[in-house]
Amino acid sequence: MVDLTDLLTDLAAESAELDALVAPLSPAEWARSTPAPGWTIGHQIAHLAWTDHAAQLAATDADAFYASVTTAPDPARLVDAGAEAFLAPAAELLPRWRAGRTALAAALAATPTGEKLPWYGTTMSPASMATARIMETWAHGTDVADALEVTRPATARLRHIAHLGFRTLRHSFAAHGRPLPTGSVRVELTAPQPTAEHADATWVYGPADAADRVTGPALDFCLLVTQRRNRADLALTATGPVAEAWLDVAQAFAGPPGAGRVPTAQATA
Repeated sequence: MVDLTDLLTDLAAESAELDALVAPLSPAEWARSTPAPGWTIGHQIAHLAWTDHAAQLAATDADAFYASVTTAPDPARLVDAGAEAFLAPAAELLPRWRAGRTALAAALAATPTGEKLPWYGTTMSPASMATARIMETWAHGTDVADALEVTRPATARLRHIAHLGFRTLRHSFAAHGRPLPTGSVRVELTAPQPTAEHADATWVYGPADAADRVTGPALDFCLLVTQRRNRADLALTATGPVAEAWLDVAQAFAGPPGAGRVPTAQATA
């Protein structure tokens, strides 16, 4: 079990890395389009700020959180509307995002042990909420990096996203309206930052005797389950019918299935 303090430390580090990427940008660069249709770099940061605010509300005032959900004019546009509502010039948005993520970390740290927080269609422990925030910060940071045509180094923080991606296997099938699998899947991923002691370190999930398997780089798996790359562009291998079907629908985030990304060959054709 991962310690909440460690999760919050990694969340702060992931946020700081993205902060350092966007803080120096000019207004024109903040308005640059990202791979998410209709979203600029500003929208990506606004979305993170809005979601941090919603999560902090869930951790401190459940009634107010539920009220924000039930009074939403169009639940189907909740995410887009949140990004639009928080969108502002960088001089306003950056301080708001920084203050919001700090307040969220404090709220999660102060949540009593064993307490569940309300969320969209589910409840979450503080640790699960922190893991989800790491996943979203990294995923939207990937969109920003793609828009800027820069490559960010893969870090050991990806282990949180990989674990979440594995845990959401059944959710992925349900979100796409497919029958839930009955078999288990073994996932074996090459860690992004091998150490001197573990030159070929592997992150493993699922029973060792599972007939179905997914293998490949941890970075590629994280890009797949956050739907930041098409499966055709990733070095992941599926063995068995459940694993094969899973890689076509995998998503580590809540809500309806995303549109995903087209293969690079198709996008540049």
